[in-house]
Amino acid sequence: MHTVQSILNEIKAGDIRPLYFLMGEEAFFIDQISSFIETSVLDETQRGFDQTVLYGKDTSIDAIVSSAKRFPMLAARQVIVVKEAQNLSRTIEDLLPYVKNPQQTTTLVICYKYKSLDKRKALYKTLSKAHFVFESKKIYDSKIPSWISGELQKMNLKITPKASYLLSEFLGNDLAKISNELSKLQLVMGDNDLITPELIQINIGISKDFNNFELQKAIAQIDQKKAYQIVRYFSENPNQHPMVLTVATLYSFFSKLMILHTVNDRNPKVLSRAIGVNPYFLNDYTAAAKNFPMRRISSVFQTLRTIDVKSKGVGANLKSLDLYQELIFRILS
Repeated sequence: MHTVQSILNEIKAGDIRPLYFLMGEEAFFIDQISSFIETSVLDETQRGFDQTVLYGKDTSIDAIVSSAKRFPMLAARQVIVVKEAQNLSRTIEDLLPYVKNPQQTTTLVICYKYKSLDKRKALYKTLSKAHFVFESKKIYDSKIPSWISGELQKMNLKITPKASYLLSEFLGNDLAKISNELSKLQLVMGDNDLITPELIQINIGISKDFNNFELQKAIAQIDQKKAYQIVRYFSENPNQHPMVLTVATLYSFFSKLMILHTVNDRNPKVLSRAIGVNPYFLNDYTAAAKNFPMRRISSVFQTLRTIDVKSKGVGANLKSLDLYQELIFRILS
């Protein structure tokens, strides 16, 4: 199974394939590979003669194959990148004859975003056998903090677990957006190699004190005063803290607590793996589980469903602050 890094390493080593079919839901990795090929396979002078960028909505399979079969003018190979190739989904199987016998002096890159080939059909089977296909899969939200740490490690930077969580909560699972913010942080780090919540607050504008992580922590500790302070801040900044995100975050948190109650093996590694959290945060979850037995968690789920419905205007038309305060009251009462 090829990874992004293994493909980039192959290209850096000069092992350049005649065809790369990049498909899948996560556009970021597809862009990462195709951009690297565009900027590294040919030098600047060669790109002017032997590099072509086509767009799926403006071309056809026949036109792509015709271009791919041409010989390069200056370089040892030509590079053809087909962006937005998902627009060719109805005719994509017509690429099969070329895939069976690709031009060895061409590197053809097909960027087939947000969908995948039918794995029962001949095109995928042929691509797969030849190792020309890469499937770019979405990263689970719970894995985003680890991905952030890995990306920063490539930049020779480190990040605290809490800071990583703050970034993933604030930026969501948009890897392109996260990568852009990490690049900004890299520029301001100087001699410091550790990213902290304080640095994120200063340079990105995420509050280290008023966010879903701190709300989750306040609720877990039955800290009503802190919880009400946070939701008041949320209601005053609704664009940065939409109710739907808060409800989803708390639902995920209490789902993990419910799982924690069902695991018999109390080994920390087993528990961390079972609920999918960094071991750094495990003590927070085990402490919260003591305050929230299974029956109480079931009641919390009902509260979250009720608030979610009300936030969408069904059966009520309450202000944001009223909804948040009702949420905290019902969970902590």
